Amino acid sequence: MSSDADLLADRRSLRRKVTLWRLLAAAGVLGAAVVAGLAWTGQTPGSISQAHIARVTISGFISGDRRTLDLIKSLEDSRASAVVIRIDSPGGTVSGSEALYDALRKLSAKKPMVAVVDGLAASGGYIAAIGSDRIVARQTSLVGSIGVLFQVPNVAQFLDTVGVKVESIKSSPLKAAPSGFEPTSPEARAALQRVVDDNYDWFKRLVRERRKLAEPEVAIVSDGRVHTGGQAATLKLIDEIGGEPEAIAWLEREKGVAKGLRVRDWRRRSESSTYGLWSTGEAMARAAGLDSLAAILARAAEQPLGLRLDAPMALWQPAIEK
Repeated sequence: MSSDADLLADRRSLRRKVTLWRLLAAAGVLGAAVVAGLAWTGQTPGSISQAHIARVTISGFISGDRRTLDLIKSLEDSRASAVVIRIDSPGGTVSGSEALYDALRKLSAKKPMVAVVDGLAASGGYIAAIGSDRIVARQTSLVGSIGVLFQVPNVAQFLDTVGVKVESIKSSPLKAAPSGFEPTSPEARAALQRVVDDNYDWFKRLVRERRKLAEPEVAIVSDGRVHTGGQAATLKLIDEIGGEPEAIAWLEREKGVAKGLRVRDWRRRSESSTYGLWSTGEAMARAAGLDSLAAILARAAEQPLGLRLDAPMALWQPAIEK
């Protein structure tokens, strides 16, 4: 009899535990749904549907990827009162940098915008910076590298050494030139130089127009070198030494942006879902005031981007001493 009583008690205890976990699970799902609904309607403290300052980060290689361009376009009709573009990039392809610049210029026509150089804004990164209304950089940031680069590794001598020869049948001598399998002909080199020069002229024209520089001033800053923030201020490549606080102060002072607005990160959503598990967790963390956890969840939702290297690049890279 005692064993039957113990078994019955164990069953009742197990049933209570299962019921408790079911209730907790249901409460969790309900809580997530409520937070998601509030975020959607703009009633949570972390909602981007309330007036705020949007922060968009441009980092790494600039390829002009569609998700970044779509993110910038989505800001045009958002509740953001202003936009801070945080830049930490060595550049990227010329066409990708141009696409990013065009998107930022369209956005700046609707929202006051300021760029903050967070370490590096070189080549294509600087093209992105001049797409804003104002550029703020730290004293020790690296800015500039105004120039265009086209590089192709040539393994012709190595192939000769190992006894490998690549046969090519072309419609014309300049087709697929330069090739890493054969020495670059003078004609191919001259043709590519014209491409680089044309992109370079476009880059310098942007700098001259956006920074309001005279031709002699453009010549000084467009020799491909990078400058510190302090040097860039003297050369008129940036407007102010500082960081995000100085950028926001300028927005409030010069653009009439309300004081005390919260700064919210706008980021690229996962291609598979615009409000998936990570996004829901981020919204719940922000609603609970756990901004550090929300930032970690936001980074977890990022998807890596591939690099497109088969194009002229506006890209800064340190020289290697030989």
